[in-house]
Amino acid sequence: MDLILKGRGVRVTDPVRRTASHKLAKLERLAPGVVRVEVTLSSERNPRLNGTKRIDAHMEMPRRTFRAHAEGPDVEVALDLLVERLERQVRDARGKRRNRILGGGNRLKSPRISPEGAGTAE
Repeated sequence: MDLILKGRGVRVTDPVRRTASHKLAKLERLAPGVVRVEVTLSSERNPRLNGTKRIDAHMEMPRRTFRAHAEGPDVEVALDLLVERLERQVRDARGKRRNRILGGGNRLKSPRISPEGAGTAE
């Protein structure tokens, strides 16, 4: 998995890079086909928002792309929220795919004939 960190008005330091790679490694275990993750860090300049950190992520997989954003008072909190949102998207996509594959097998079975219906045809 390629991890690309970009900073807009925020300096991407080594501790932030290590924290991001550690927290995003969970997504790699859930979806081993992840090719690339782009994370953009930005800081709000509006005084009312009090320097809130905003994180946007773009996760690419073959035939699939997931996007999420999160905000928090610091980078670690925002990263936790971001990972939760991406994790939910990956789990939902896997669940849909699994239900489609496993649910299709029931259509191939013939319908059951109830014993009551068999005795009434005279």
